[in-house]
Amino acid sequence: MIEILKSIILDFQEVELETGVPRHLKIKAVPNKATVCIGVRRSGKSTYLFQVIQRLLDDGVPRENILYLNFFDDRLHNLRLEGLGAITEAYYSLYPEKKNAETVYCFFDEIQAVEGWEPFLDRLMRTEKCEVYITGSSAQMLSKEIATQMRGRVLSWELFPFSFREFLDYKRINATGHMSTKKRLIVQKAFEEYWDTGGFPEVVGLDRYLRIKIHQEYFHAILFRDLIERHDISHPKAVMDLAHRLIDNTASLYSVNSLTGYLKSLGHKAPKSAVSDYLEWFEDAYFLFTVRIFDASLARSKTNPKKIYCVDHALVNSVASGILVNTGHLLENLVFTTLRRITPDIYYCKTKGGLEVDFLAQMQNRSRMLVQVCESMAEPQTRKREITALSEAMAEYSLKSGTVVTWNEEDQIKVVAGKIGVVSAWRFLFNLQET
Repeated sequence: MIEILKSIILDFQEVELETGVPRHLKIKAVPNKATVCIGVRRSGKSTYLFQVIQRLLDDGVPRENILYLNFFDDRLHNLRLEGLGAITEAYYSLYPEKKNAETVYCFFDEIQAVEGWEPFLDRLMRTEKCEVYITGSSAQMLSKEIATQMRGRVLSWELFPFSFREFLDYKRINATGHMSTKKRLIVQKAFEEYWDTGGFPEVVGLDRYLRIKIHQEYFHAILFRDLIERHDISHPKAVMDLAHRLIDNTASLYSVNSLTGYLKSLGHKAPKSAVSDYLEWFEDAYFLFTVRIFDASLARSKTNPKKIYCVDHALVNSVASGILVNTGHLLENLVFTTLRRITPDIYYCKTKGGLEVDFLAQMQNRSRMLVQVCESMAEPQTRKREITALSEAMAEYSLKSGTVVTWNEEDQIKVVAGKIGVVSAWRFLFNLQET
């Protein structure tokens, strides 16, 4: 195994790095802490590591001081038996003069694929002169798996598929500075393409047939590798059927009871506890996200129906049966993922008058944002309903502003509580800066 590791380490030093489109996520390494980059499978985490490596090389770090391993590499399969300690043994047998003398930059891609990675990293951070970067496709790397064994030696960052601004970068559209009429038309046209393709880097620019095929492969890979294999699920068909049900009901309310009943009607013997676990694991894989009602009582918030969203609206289009999902649901899903890049604290809310507002997002500066999603406000009854719901919510939460995201309408509406901005979807995505 040592010889194989040495070969992999040396091979990487000859590789020309594929750095792709620079991402807007700016991670900062902190001394004595491992940097963890997590996100859904195929969101670009490996490429992002290559961008970090390239920056180090540009800053003058020698190539030999960079150790990169991808734990999905079949050649590393026997590491499970021999132990991760073989990695440092192999590296320092190649470069003994660097041990405790020079900083070694360790990049470990999808390290959660190997059991016992937490104590290995903990020991590495304590005993070697190194800077560690790791990726994974499990939110448990944020908390449960790390907290107990890494003793606070990590700082985690989330990476999602391309945002609209990153998509513009991919298209080499310079959207900075003054928004002239020509630039606005170019950005709007790019939004229409983003609406069709979504944000997964690999599918951008592909024709519809290939895009759907790749999205469906992602769907199955997430289910089998991130759920069924990782959690050793004994009834994989139940997980598949549940995932399809949730995708078909994107941006809609669900309850664990109704989902359990649905699986039972298909002949699955999945108890409520199993369905709850599956939902948690979907979110853990950054695939499907649950949004609870905003309520001061946590018990009420947990027992009320919840809403479901997918990590990518175009993935929904490629996987859904097409019976229940419509463009309104997809637009709502797109607004959710735009908000989710900025904050995990997203709820839906109901006013005292029983009217629903799609999103109440608590931003990182502790301010709150109310967002309603409506394809068109042209119909007077629809306009009245959306404005009334938002204005009631603004008054109840003491907020001076609210937002209605539409397909292509724009307006400013004064209400008693303050102002409601009606914005087109492309402008909402363009203006809401990810951090």
